Amino acid sequence: MIRKIVKYPDPVLSRPGEPVTEFDAELHKLIADMFETTYAEQGIGLAAPQVGVSKRVTTIDLSMGKNPKDKLVLINPEIIFREGKQYEEEGCLSFPEIREKVSRAAKVRIRAQDEQGKWFEMDGEELLARCFQHEIDHVDGMLFIFRMSALKRDLSLRKIRKLQREGTW
Repeated sequence: MIRKIVKYPDPVLSRPGEPVTEFDAELHKLIADMFETTYAEQGIGLAAPQVGVSKRVTTIDLSMGKNPKDKLVLINPEIIFREGKQYEEEGCLSFPEIREKVSRAAKVRIRAQDEQGKWFEMDGEELLARCFQHEIDHVDGMLFIFRMSALKRDLSLRKIRKLQREGTW
């Protein structure tokens, strides 16, 4: 089922997600819905708060549904290692029409649980590293506009207010 994407400034986006403790059918349904929603919106990653669920769950698929082996589920994720720097453009499904460059680590190692609750570690570089950081920020209640320069953030917030006034946000 495709879920509605929550847009900024909905408060669920600014709150840290609750840790997942039940690895049940409800969680599996949420994960399936998140992938379906991501593909429908032509995204590469989604965090549960973006569909209004305050849980520490993210889904990532850099292939955008083209390669089932690329599907990643991160439950209760955390970044345990960062290295290097990259400064690349990012977008976010909760901020349609907003794309800006954001500074991130070039390499990261994450620790997370899979759909059955088993802990694992995984390394990511470049786009995958950026996606890990962006989605984990979401479950921590941090939004990518707060990683932009103050000037770019102000311009983005002005654009959002204008779109809200026009009724298109």
